Amino acid sequence: MWTKVWLVAGRVDQLMNSGDYFTLDIGPESILCSMGTDNKIRAFYNVCQHRGNLLVSAETGSIKDGTFNCAYHGWRFDVDGTLVWVPCEEDFPQGSPCGKRNLVEIPCDLWGGFIWINMDPNCKELLDYLSPIAEHLDCYQMEKMKRTHWVTLEGDFNWKVVQDNFNESYHLPFVHPQTVTVMNEHYSGCQFDMYPSGHCRMLMPGGGPGPHYKGSHEKTFQGLKEDFAFWEFDPSPFANDLSILRLELQKHKRKMGSEKGYDFSLYSDEQLTDHYHYTVFPNVSFSMKPDGCIFLMAYPHPENPKKCFFNMWYLTQFPEDAKEYYSNSMRDWVSVDEQVKHETGKVGEISCGHGIDQDVAIWSSQQRGLASRGYKGEYMPHQERRIRFFHENIDRYLSEKIN
Repeated sequence: MWTKVWLVAGRVDQLMNSGDYFTLDIGPESILCSMGTDNKIRAFYNVCQHRGNLLVSAETGSIKDGTFNCAYHGWRFDVDGTLVWVPCEEDFPQGSPCGKRNLVEIPCDLWGGFIWINMDPNCKELLDYLSPIAEHLDCYQMEKMKRTHWVTLEGDFNWKVVQDNFNESYHLPFVHPQTVTVMNEHYSGCQFDMYPSGHCRMLMPGGGPGPHYKGSHEKTFQGLKEDFAFWEFDPSPFANDLSILRLELQKHKRKMGSEKGYDFSLYSDEQLTDHYHYTVFPNVSFSMKPDGCIFLMAYPHPENPKKCFFNMWYLTQFPEDAKEYYSNSMRDWVSVDEQVKHETGKVGEISCGHGIDQDVAIWSSQQRGLASRGYKGEYMPHQERRIRFFHENIDRYLSEKIN
Protein backbone atom coordinates (compact mmCIF):
# COMPACT_ATOMS: atom_id res chain seq x y z
CA MET A 1 0.00 0.00 0.00
CA TRP A 2 2.71 2.49 0.97
CA THR A 3 4.16 2.37 -2.54
CA LYS A 4 0.84 3.35 -4.17
CA VAL A 5 -0.32 6.39 -2.17
CA TRP A 6 0.65 10.05 -1.98
CA LEU A 7 2.61 10.78 1.21
CA VAL A 8 3.76 13.99 2.87
CA ALA A 9 7.54 14.25 2.73
CA GLY A 10 8.01 17.74 4.18
CA ARG A 11 7.36 21.44 3.76
CA VAL A 12 8.34 23.54 0.77
CA ASP A 13 10.24 26.00 2.97
CA GLN A 14 12.75 23.24 3.78
CA LEU A 15 14.08 23.59 0.21
CA MET A 16 14.50 27.27 -0.56
CA ASN A 17 17.73 27.29 -2.59
CA SER A 18 19.38 25.15 -5.24
CA GLY A 19 21.25 22.32 -3.55
CA ASP A 20 19.05 22.24 -0.44
CA TYR A 21 17.96 18.72 0.45
CA PHE A 22 16.43 16.54 3.13
CA THR A 23 15.94 12.81 3.57
CA LEU A 24 13.13 10.85 5.18
CA ASP A 25 12.48 7.20 5.90
CA ILE A 26 9.23 5.50 4.91
CA GLY A 27 9.43 1.97 6.25
CA PRO A 28 12.53 0.38 4.69
CA GLU A 29 12.89 3.08 2.01
CA SER A 30 15.01 6.21 2.29
CA ILE A 31 13.80 9.12 0.15
CA LEU A 32 15.90 12.12 -0.92
CA CYS A 33 14.18 15.42 -1.77
CA SER A 34 16.19 18.27 -3.28
CA MET A 35 15.89 21.64 -4.99
CA GLY A 36 17.42 21.72 -8.46
CA THR A 37 19.20 24.53 -10.29
CA ASP A 38 15.93 25.05 -12.17
CA ASN A 39 14.14 25.72 -8.83
CA LYS A 40 12.19 22.48 -9.19
CA ILE A 41 11.76 20.17 -6.22
CA ARG A 42 12.44 16.51 -7.02
CA ALA A 43 12.36 13.26 -5.07
CA PHE A 44 14.58 10.19 -5.51
CA TYR A 45 15.27 6.89 -3.87
CA ASN A 46 18.26 7.71 -1.68
CA VAL A 47 20.53 5.00 -3.04
CA CYS A 48 23.70 5.10 -5.13
CA GLN A 49 23.30 3.26 -8.44
CA HIS A 50 26.77 1.70 -8.19
CA ARG A 51 26.39 -0.97 -5.51
CA GLY A 52 23.45 0.19 -3.43
CA ASN A 53 25.02 2.33 -0.71
CA LEU A 54 22.74 4.96 0.82
CA LEU A 55 23.79 8.14 -0.95
CA VAL A 56 23.01 10.80 1.68
CA SER A 57 23.20 10.08 5.41
CA ALA A 58 22.29 13.52 6.80
CA GLU A 59 18.68 14.44 7.59
CA THR A 60 19.04 17.86 5.98
CA GLY A 61 21.63 20.13 4.41
CA SER A 62 22.76 21.96 1.31
CA ILE A 63 25.41 20.73 -1.11
CA LYS A 64 28.07 23.31 -1.85
CA ASP A 65 29.93 21.72 -4.77
CA GLY A 66 26.81 20.96 -6.80
CA THR A 67 26.79 17.17 -6.40
CA PHE A 68 25.73 14.42 -4.04
CA ASN A 69 28.85 12.32 -3.47
CA CYS A 70 28.65 8.66 -2.48
CA ALA A 71 30.92 7.98 0.50
CA TYR A 72 31.74 4.45 -0.72
CA HIS A 73 33.33 4.91 -4.17
CA GLY A 74 32.89 8.61 -4.85
CA TRP A 75 30.20 8.50 -7.53
CA ARG A 76 28.74 11.98 -7.99
CA PHE A 77 25.15 12.89 -8.86
CA ASP A 78 23.95 16.41 -9.54
CA VAL A 79 20.83 17.82 -7.90
CA ASP A 80 18.56 16.64 -10.73
CA GLY A 81 19.76 13.07 -10.14
CA THR A 82 22.10 12.73 -13.12
CA LEU A 83 25.30 10.75 -12.58
CA VAL A 84 28.02 13.20 -13.67
CA TRP A 85 31.32 11.66 -12.49
CA VAL A 86 32.81 8.32 -11.48
CA PRO A 87 36.42 7.40 -10.77
CA CYS A 88 38.15 5.31 -13.44
CA GLU A 89 35.43 6.05 -15.97
CA GLU A 90 37.47 4.34 -18.70
CA ASP A 91 37.44 1.00 -16.84
CA PHE A 92 33.81 0.04 -17.51
CA PRO A 93 33.71 -2.49 -20.40
CA GLN A 94 29.97 -1.89 -20.75
CA GLY A 95 30.62 1.82 -21.24
CA SER A 96 30.66 4.81 -18.93
CA PRO A 97 27.77 4.83 -16.44
CA CYS A 98 27.65 8.64 -16.47
CA GLY A 99 24.29 9.89 -17.67
CA LYS A 100 22.95 6.32 -17.66
CA ARG A 101 22.93 5.08 -14.03
CA ASN A 102 21.11 8.12 -12.67
CA LEU A 103 19.19 8.30 -9.41
CA VAL A 104 15.72 6.79 -9.66
CA GLU A 105 13.25 9.67 -9.53
CA ILE A 106 9.79 9.24 -8.05
CA PRO A 107 6.66 11.37 -8.57
CA CYS A 108 6.76 14.56 -6.51
CA ASP A 109 4.24 17.40 -6.35
CA LEU A 110 3.33 20.37 -4.19
CA TRP A 111 0.09 21.35 -2.51
CA GLY A 112 -0.69 23.44 0.56
CA GLY A 113 2.98 24.22 1.13
CA PHE A 114 3.65 20.47 1.51
CA ILE A 115 5.98 18.30 -0.57
CA TRP A 116 4.16 15.11 -1.54
CA ILE A 117 5.78 11.98 -2.96
CA ASN A 118 4.47 8.74 -4.45
CA MET A 119 6.51 5.61 -5.15
CA ASP A 120 4.11 4.48 -7.88
CA PRO A 121 5.34 5.77 -11.29
CA ASN A 122 1.80 5.35 -12.65
CA CYS A 123 0.02 7.15 -9.81
CA LYS A 124 -2.90 9.51 -10.32
CA GLU A 125 -2.32 13.27 -10.13
CA LEU A 126 -1.97 14.65 -6.60
CA LEU A 127 -5.01 16.94 -6.80
CA ASP A 128 -7.13 14.04 -8.05
CA TYR A 129 -5.90 11.95 -5.14
CA LEU A 130 -6.64 14.67 -2.56
CA SER A 131 -10.12 15.48 -3.85
CA PRO A 132 -12.36 16.69 -2.28
CA ILE A 133 -10.12 17.56 0.68
CA ALA A 134 -8.01 20.04 -1.31
CA GLU A 135 -11.09 22.00 -2.36
CA HIS A 136 -12.36 22.12 1.23
CA LEU A 137 -9.07 23.55 2.47
CA ASP A 138 -8.42 26.23 -0.15
CA CYS A 139 -9.76 28.93 2.15
CA TYR A 140 -7.13 28.16 4.80
CA GLN A 141 -4.23 28.96 2.43
CA MET A 142 -2.02 26.36 4.07
CA GLU A 143 0.84 27.29 1.74
CA LYS A 144 1.16 30.53 3.76
CA MET A 145 1.43 28.71 7.08
CA LYS A 146 4.77 28.15 8.77
CA ARG A 147 5.76 25.02 10.66
CA THR A 148 6.54 26.24 14.18
CA HIS A 149 6.65 22.92 16.10
CA TRP A 150 8.04 19.56 14.96
CA VAL A 151 8.28 16.47 17.14
CA THR A 152 8.99 12.89 16.03
CA LEU A 153 8.49 10.06 18.50
CA GLU A 154 9.40 6.40 18.18
CA GLY A 155 6.56 4.48 19.78
CA ASP A 156 5.82 0.88 20.73
CA PHE A 157 2.64 0.69 18.68
CA ASN A 158 1.64 0.01 15.09
CA TRP A 159 0.94 3.05 12.92
CA LYS A 160 -2.70 1.97 12.46
CA VAL A 161 -3.29 2.33 16.21
CA VAL A 162 -2.51 6.03 15.74
CA GLN A 163 -4.82 6.42 12.76
CA ASP A 164 -7.66 4.55 14.45
CA ASN A 165 -7.41 6.97 17.36
CA PHE A 166 -7.72 10.04 15.14
CA ASN A 167 -10.63 8.49 13.23
CA GLU A 168 -12.99 8.66 16.20
CA SER A 169 -14.04 11.00 19.00
CA TYR A 170 -15.67 8.32 21.17
CA HIS A 171 -12.62 8.44 23.47
CA LEU A 172 -12.70 12.18 24.20
CA PRO A 173 -14.61 12.20 27.52
CA PHE A 174 -12.26 9.59 28.96
CA VAL A 175 -8.82 10.31 27.47
CA HIS A 176 -9.40 14.08 27.19
CA PRO A 177 -11.95 14.91 29.91
CA GLN A 178 -11.10 18.60 29.62
CA THR A 179 -12.66 18.73 26.15
CA VAL A 180 -16.26 18.14 27.20
CA THR A 181 -16.38 21.59 28.81
CA VAL A 182 -15.50 23.42 25.58
CA MET A 183 -16.89 21.36 22.68
CA ASN A 184 -19.82 19.18 21.73
CA GLU A 185 -18.04 15.86 21.36
CA HIS A 186 -21.25 13.78 21.43
CA TYR A 187 -21.83 11.97 18.14
CA SER A 188 -25.34 13.40 17.85
CA GLY A 189 -23.88 16.88 17.37
CA CYS A 190 -21.05 15.94 15.00
CA GLN A 191 -20.93 15.45 11.24
CA PHE A 192 -19.01 12.53 9.72
CA ASP A 193 -18.13 12.46 6.01
CA MET A 194 -16.34 9.71 4.09
CA TYR A 195 -15.16 10.00 0.50
CA PRO A 196 -14.46 7.45 -2.26
CA SER A 197 -10.80 8.51 -2.22
CA GLY A 198 -10.42 6.98 1.25
CA HIS A 199 -10.25 10.32 3.03
CA CYS A 200 -12.75 11.47 5.64
CA ARG A 201 -13.58 14.30 7.99
CA MET A 202 -15.39 15.09 11.21
CA LEU A 203 -16.99 18.44 12.06
CA MET A 204 -17.34 19.01 15.81
CA PRO A 205 -18.90 22.15 17.30
CA GLY A 206 -16.52 24.11 19.54
CA GLY A 207 -16.50 27.38 21.44
CA GLY A 208 -18.70 25.92 24.16
CA PRO A 209 -20.07 22.61 25.43
CA GLY A 210 -22.84 20.56 23.89
CA PRO A 211 -26.37 20.16 25.22
CA HIS A 212 -25.40 17.02 27.16
CA TYR A 213 -22.96 18.99 29.36
CA LYS A 214 -24.06 19.15 33.01
CA GLY A 215 -21.01 20.89 34.47
CA SER A 216 -20.48 24.46 35.60
CA HIS A 217 -19.92 27.51 33.43
CA GLU A 218 -16.73 28.15 35.43
CA LYS A 219 -15.14 25.04 33.92
CA THR A 220 -16.11 26.14 30.42
CA PHE A 221 -14.78 29.65 30.98
CA GLN A 222 -11.56 28.21 32.40
CA GLY A 223 -11.15 25.91 29.40
CA LEU A 224 -11.61 28.78 26.95
CA LYS A 225 -9.84 31.51 28.92
CA GLU A 226 -6.89 31.75 26.51
CA ASP A 227 -9.28 32.13 23.58
CA PHE A 228 -11.35 34.72 25.43
CA ALA A 229 -8.25 36.70 26.41
CA PHE A 230 -6.78 36.72 22.91
CA TRP A 231 -10.05 37.83 21.34
CA GLU A 232 -10.90 40.25 24.19
CA PHE A 233 -14.22 38.51 24.69
CA ASP A 234 -16.25 38.81 27.89
CA PRO A 235 -18.20 35.56 28.46
CA SER A 236 -19.87 36.60 31.72
CA PRO A 237 -23.24 37.55 30.13
CA PHE A 238 -23.62 33.92 29.03
CA ALA A 239 -22.87 32.23 32.35
CA ASN A 240 -26.48 31.14 32.73
CA ASP A 241 -26.99 30.09 29.11
CA LEU A 242 -23.97 28.33 27.61
CA SER A 243 -26.06 27.27 24.62
CA ILE A 244 -25.55 30.68 22.98
CA LEU A 245 -21.87 31.09 23.91
CA ARG A 246 -20.61 29.50 20.67
CA LEU A 247 -22.67 31.77 18.42
CA GLU A 248 -21.73 34.91 20.34
CA LEU A 249 -18.04 33.98 20.18
CA GLN A 250 -18.35 33.50 16.41
CA LYS A 251 -19.86 36.98 16.02
CA HIS A 252 -17.14 38.52 18.16
CA LYS A 253 -14.30 36.81 16.28
CA ARG A 254 -15.67 37.96 12.95
CA LYS A 255 -15.94 41.52 14.25
CA MET A 256 -12.41 41.47 15.72
CA GLY A 257 -10.66 39.50 12.97
CA SER A 258 -9.21 42.42 11.03
CA GLU A 259 -7.98 44.09 14.24
CA LYS A 260 -6.02 40.93 15.03
CA GLY A 261 -4.57 40.74 11.51
CA TYR A 262 -6.86 38.04 10.08
CA ASP A 263 -9.07 38.05 7.02
CA PHE A 264 -12.06 35.92 7.94
CA SER A 265 -14.01 36.71 4.78
CA LEU A 266 -13.24 33.25 3.34
CA TYR A 267 -14.49 31.40 6.42
CA SER A 268 -17.95 30.43 7.57
CA ASP A 269 -19.00 31.35 11.11
CA GLU A 270 -18.66 27.69 12.11
CA GLN A 271 -15.02 27.62 11.02
CA LEU A 272 -14.21 30.33 13.57
CA THR A 273 -15.04 28.08 16.54
CA ASP A 274 -15.58 24.49 15.42
CA HIS A 275 -13.13 21.63 14.92
CA TYR A 276 -12.72 20.67 11.26
CA HIS A 277 -10.83 17.41 11.55
CA TYR A 278 -9.56 15.69 8.40
CA THR A 279 -7.81 12.41 7.73
CA VAL A 280 -5.98 11.95 4.42
CA PHE A 281 -5.49 8.29 3.61
CA PRO A 282 -3.45 6.55 4.75
CA ASN A 283 -1.52 8.30 7.54
CA VAL A 284 -2.32 12.01 7.92
CA SER A 285 -4.72 13.64 10.39
CA PHE A 286 -5.14 17.33 11.11
CA SER A 287 -7.53 19.78 12.74
CA MET A 288 -8.01 23.12 11.04
CA LYS A 289 -8.40 26.55 12.61
CA PRO A 290 -8.09 29.95 10.94
CA ASP A 291 -4.84 30.61 12.84
CA GLY A 292 -3.22 27.28 12.00
CA CYS A 293 -3.52 23.54 12.36
CA ILE A 294 -2.10 20.62 14.26
CA PHE A 295 -0.78 18.13 11.70
CA LEU A 296 -0.21 14.50 12.67
CA MET A 297 1.40 11.63 10.75
CA ALA A 298 2.37 8.04 11.54
CA TYR A 299 4.95 6.14 9.48
CA PRO A 300 5.74 2.42 9.79
CA HIS A 301 8.88 1.18 11.47
CA PRO A 302 11.26 -0.36 8.88
CA GLU A 303 11.51 -3.69 10.72
CA ASN A 304 9.05 -4.02 13.60
CA PRO A 305 5.28 -3.82 12.94
CA LYS A 306 4.72 -3.23 16.67
CA LYS A 307 6.54 0.10 16.40
CA CYS A 308 6.12 3.26 14.35
CA PHE A 309 7.27 6.86 14.06
CA PHE A 310 4.73 9.48 15.06
CA ASN A 311 5.12 13.06 13.82
CA MET A 312 3.44 16.10 15.36
CA TRP A 313 3.71 19.41 13.51
CA TYR A 314 2.01 22.67 14.29
CA LEU A 315 1.49 25.01 11.35
CA THR A 316 0.90 28.65 12.27
CA GLN A 317 -0.94 31.18 10.14
CA PHE A 318 0.75 34.41 11.15
CA PRO A 319 -1.34 37.59 11.18
CA GLU A 320 -0.49 39.97 8.37
CA ASP A 321 2.95 41.61 8.84
CA ALA A 322 3.48 39.85 12.20
CA LYS A 323 7.01 38.71 13.01
CA GLU A 324 6.23 37.31 16.44
CA TYR A 325 2.91 35.89 17.49
CA TYR A 326 1.37 34.21 20.50
CA SER A 327 -0.13 31.03 19.09
CA ASN A 328 -3.32 30.62 21.08
CA SER A 329 -3.66 27.03 19.86
CA MET A 330 -0.14 26.02 20.93
CA ARG A 331 -0.04 28.31 23.99
CA ASP A 332 3.40 29.52 22.96
CA TRP A 333 5.15 32.44 21.32
CA VAL A 334 6.38 31.69 17.80
CA SER A 335 8.52 33.65 15.35
CA VAL A 336 8.09 33.82 11.60
CA ASP A 337 11.87 34.08 11.11
CA GLU A 338 12.97 31.32 13.48
CA GLN A 339 13.83 27.96 11.92
CA VAL A 340 11.79 25.19 13.51
CA LYS A 341 13.75 22.76 15.67
CA HIS A 342 13.15 19.07 14.98
CA GLU A 343 12.85 17.28 18.32
CA THR A 344 13.22 13.50 18.22
CA GLY A 345 13.01 10.83 20.88
CA LYS A 346 11.04 7.94 22.27
CA VAL A 347 7.57 8.13 23.76
CA GLY A 348 7.82 9.68 27.21
CA GLU A 349 10.98 11.65 26.46
CA ILE A 350 9.40 14.61 24.63
CA SER A 351 6.02 16.29 24.99
CA CYS A 352 3.71 16.88 22.04
CA GLY A 353 1.46 19.10 24.15
CA HIS A 354 -1.05 18.05 26.78
CA GLY A 355 -3.82 16.81 24.48
CA ILE A 356 -1.63 14.71 22.18
CA ASP A 357 0.35 13.38 25.15
CA GLN A 358 -2.93 12.00 26.50
CA ASP A 359 -3.43 10.10 23.23
CA VAL A 360 0.14 8.82 23.08
CA ALA A 361 -0.14 7.45 26.62
CA ILE A 362 -2.92 5.09 25.48
CA TRP A 363 -1.35 3.63 22.34
CA SER A 364 1.32 1.37 23.85
CA SER A 365 -1.28 -0.11 26.18
CA GLN A 366 -3.63 -0.77 23.28
CA GLN A 367 -0.86 -2.41 21.24
CA ARG A 368 -0.31 -4.92 24.04
CA GLY A 369 -4.03 -5.56 24.37
CA LEU A 370 -4.51 -6.16 20.66
CA ALA A 371 -2.00 -9.03 20.87
CA SER A 372 -3.84 -10.73 23.72
CA ARG A 373 -5.35 -14.17 23.12
CA GLY A 374 -8.30 -12.93 25.12
CA TYR A 375 -9.18 -10.13 22.70
CA LYS A 376 -12.05 -11.24 20.45
CA GLY A 377 -11.93 -8.41 17.93
CA GLU A 378 -13.52 -4.99 17.63
CA TYR A 379 -17.12 -4.28 18.64
CA MET A 380 -17.70 -0.72 17.52
CA PRO A 381 -20.56 1.80 17.64
CA HIS A 382 -21.73 3.53 14.50
CA GLN A 383 -19.89 6.74 15.44
CA GLU A 384 -16.62 4.83 14.93
CA ARG A 385 -17.48 4.00 11.33
CA ARG A 386 -14.53 6.04 10.07
CA ILE A 387 -12.25 3.36 11.59
CA ARG A 388 -14.05 0.66 9.64
CA PHE A 389 -13.85 2.81 6.51
CA PHE A 390 -10.10 3.27 7.05
CA HIS A 391 -9.44 -0.46 7.26
CA GLU A 392 -11.69 -1.19 4.30
CA ASN A 393 -9.51 1.14 2.23
CA ILE A 394 -6.34 -0.58 3.40
CA ASP A 395 -7.87 -3.88 2.29
CA ARG A 396 -8.83 -2.31 -1.03
CA TYR A 397 -5.22 -1.34 -1.73
CA LEU A 398 -3.87 -4.68 -0.59
CA SER A 399 -6.26 -6.50 -2.91
CA GLU A 400 -5.29 -4.07 -5.72
CA LYS A 401 -8.90 -3.05 -6.29
CA ILE A 402 -7.87 0.54 -6.79
CA ASN A 403 -9.59 3.00 -9.13
